[in-house]
Amino acid sequence: MHNIRRLLPTAASVLVTLLYPLAIWLGHGRVEPRLLALLLVLAAATRLPSLKLKRSSRWWLAGALLLAALAIWNNALLPLKLYPVLVNLGMLAVFSYSLYAPPSIIERMARLTDPDLPVYAIAYTRRVTQVWCGFFVINGGLALFTALCCSAAVWSLYNGVVAYVLMGCLFAGEYLVRVLVRRNHRRLDAQSGLPQDGQHV
Repeated sequence: MHNIRRLLPTAASVLVTLLYPLAIWLGHGRVEPRLLALLLVLAAATRLPSLKLKRSSRWWLAGALLLAALAIWNNALLPLKLYPVLVNLGMLAVFSYSLYAPPSIIERMARLTDPDLPVYAIAYTRRVTQVWCGFFVINGGLALFTALCCSAAVWSLYNGVVAYVLMGCLFAGEYLVRVLVRRNHRRLDAQSGLPQDGQHV
């Protein structure tokens, strides 16, 4: 029961993030931006339980509330369309900082299932973290472009569908590369006569 209570805020935050672009598109021209800004307030509220645990959540909350305040003050849609840019900037900051102060984010995730990672796996997880940093730069740039230069429908299509498809492709591609890297190192270990301990990325 305790684990379920801890997962509920995260699930709510993910749900709001997924539905946010669709809600902005449906509300565009029908609902005033200052009212749509309540969606950002709702998104911020779902992060409140993590404020004491993660410093990054505090920066994200401040950014989300600032965008909401700008939308309410100017009754403008643009601050609301910048929310995906904020998300990508936040993820970029977290991932890139973990490269500066290791272990990297991907290494921490890998150690949840395999605490004793081999040396090659640590190097691999660092590289994957760098790839994700590149993804957040590109995805954030495209999110900014759609916010500034595209219609609400195009913005919603990219940030609500295309961006998640690209993210899924990156997940799938990384998994395939991980399998090949693991297989290659096991073959090298077998050829060199080193004992195989079953450790994996």
